[in-house]
Amino acid sequence: MSRRGDELQNKGARGKRRGAAERSRAPAPGPKGTGAGTPPPRWRVWLRRLFVWGGALAMLALVFLGFAVGFAASSLPDYATLKATQPGQTILVRARDGRELVEIGPSFGEWLTYENIPDNMTNAMIAVEDKRFRSHFGVDPVRLTGALIESVTGSRERLGGTSTISQQLARNLFLNNNRSLDRKAREAVLAMALEWKFTKEQILELYLNKVYFGGGAYGIDSASRKFFSHPATELSVGEAAIIAGLVKAPSSYSPTADVQAAVDRAKVVLGLMREQGYITPDQAQVDVSAVQLKQDAGQNSVRYFTDWVLPQLDIILPETYEPIEVWTTLDIGMQRAATAAIEANTPKGAQGALVSLDRDGAILAMVGGTDYVASNYNRATAAMRQPGSAWKLFVYLAALEAGYVPEDKVVDTPVTIDGWSPRNSNGRNVGETDLRTAFAYSINTVAAQLGNEVGFGTVASMARRFGINSKIDTFPSMVLGSSEMRVIEMTQAFAGIAAKGTPVEPYGITKVTGASGEVLYRREAQRQSPAVPDHVAKGITDLLQAAVQTGTGRAADIGRPVAGKTGTTSSNKDGWFIGFSSGVTTGVWMGRDDAKAVAGLQGGRAPAQAFAAYMRYAVKDRPVEEFEVTLEEPEWQLEPDQEALFGEPEDYYYIDEQGNLVQPGRRDPSLTPEADPDAPPAASRDFLEEATGGSLPQNQRPPRRPAQPPPQPQAPPQ
Repeated sequence: MSRRGDELQNKGARGKRRGAAERSRAPAPGPKGTGAGTPPPRWRVWLRRLFVWGGALAMLALVFLGFAVGFAASSLPDYATLKATQPGQTILVRARDGRELVEIGPSFGEWLTYENIPDNMTNAMIAVEDKRFRSHFGVDPVRLTGALIESVTGSRERLGGTSTISQQLARNLFLNNNRSLDRKAREAVLAMALEWKFTKEQILELYLNKVYFGGGAYGIDSASRKFFSHPATELSVGEAAIIAGLVKAPSSYSPTADVQAAVDRAKVVLGLMREQGYITPDQAQVDVSAVQLKQDAGQNSVRYFTDWVLPQLDIILPETYEPIEVWTTLDIGMQRAATAAIEANTPKGAQGALVSLDRDGAILAMVGGTDYVASNYNRATAAMRQPGSAWKLFVYLAALEAGYVPEDKVVDTPVTIDGWSPRNSNGRNVGETDLRTAFAYSINTVAAQLGNEVGFGTVASMARRFGINSKIDTFPSMVLGSSEMRVIEMTQAFAGIAAKGTPVEPYGITKVTGASGEVLYRREAQRQSPAVPDHVAKGITDLLQAAVQTGTGRAADIGRPVAGKTGTTSSNKDGWFIGFSSGVTTGVWMGRDDAKAVAGLQGGRAPAQAFAAYMRYAVKDRPVEEFEVTLEEPEWQLEPDQEALFGEPEDYYYIDEQGNLVQPGRRDPSLTPEADPDAPPAASRDFLEEATGGSLPQNQRPPRRPAQPPPQPQAPPQ
């Protein structure tokens, strides 16, 4: 063989040996179709990387969380400091005789150590709020995971209800109640810090002595005393269940607001305690509806007064956070009488309000509605309503100041002023009469003539003198009370008449004392100058007394001198009576919040009756005071068949908001005589024709005598 052939043979042998070596290093072939030997799928690579990086990030997060919890724990106050911390300012309100009226703000009972807290209470709270409290580290992973799953799957709208007792304590001590993720994260860190620094028993002790249970009560001892009138150390299983059930929603489950809701919630707590082994099935059958709740007598309507008077502290006191005592003018007995009078006399479906002032303006009683729990809107100080004919007080004051006297002759005749034609309650005109009679029977045409004569601006100015600050319109129908007023304003004005023409300022605080008894504020006596001459004050008192003795306000008679005025607005939307006796002035209003008609509502009926019911109590210990006037009987009296139309008992005709005549009779067509037997009969055609003046002569008012100045003292002889 040639050298060329040998080289080729050797080269081929070396190639075979290399191939065999490479084949020996390659992996063995797998079964057919398995794809063995190919690169792994991309998703497996990314999944592997995700686990690796996720684990690393989780470790970093845990390290960061550990540092955060440790730092938070080191920054937490010590146990004694947390124990001494109290939220908010306590304000104790006292009545005029010094008795405790109500406590506003946080109320704290005695601090109970963990050993003194009844097992019933701790078990009930753990069962309903945090069943794994003994085992978790501040955050419950099981509860949180379940809530996250429910949130993702849509079975829960928001991530809530996951807070443990430790988290709730952290929120109450250091955070607010907003639902942001940032707040929840800080809450979790602080909860774990609390668990790091304090024992489970210490956390429970802090929680049960600081958690809010509604009604201003913080801690189980305060709640027990508020709702059951005994210390928390005496709590029964049923009482503990009621208190534990309050934490979820204190305002909804409070026994003082809704007894049935509190009982139903307590039954849920008892069921959870049974499921978790804290009580036996027999113990779970406790009749929580039989639990004796503390009677919160008189606190309902008192809150109308305290809601009005306490904001005034921001004006009369420098900024302070110490506990204070506020001494007020409210008379507890009068407040109860006022509440009972409004509840007993307010028509069904309507609301009522009452304000009562002493002769210097001190508020003796205030009722802003029939039920504070149902509605805390204070109709005595906030509601704006038309006063109706009660407004005629200012019309006649202006007329008396212009020179009229109660015996002056006036003419009741149809009248039109700038296109407005008021009509009387009986649809008739009596012709010539005197001022006293026109006021006593609330004759609208005479009031319109007087207002037109003295000037509507003059009437408004007179109202301003006696404390009316609301807007006053000066178009003609204002003389019949078309401008909206507050009850307290109108009562204040009548109190000025009771004070012989000297305006008074309503007030409710006499002094404020601090925690150590030092006086922070004391009200000084106010000096006021008379708003009208003495003879004007006596003249209007004469007219007001006539309205009660012989006119539209006869239902307000209490067996001693009373002066006052009724008011009824269009379609029986509002009923008023405001009057005074023996130095006490009281205003009563009734109507619906939506300003709809109230069948049969007239100032001379329910409001006057409520006034009388209250005033009999209010003045019972005061001497009888005669007014400095001589009451004269009206020149004419109503016939028996006229009572229902004219003298019973109020100005039935009235103008609507646009100044148009409102038809008398039943205002609401849906009201039948069976539903409202006291409603007046619908007006007949003849009655309406007569009411609009179609068949009555157009009498002319005689000229009024010139104004007479008050008598002047004569100079002594020389």
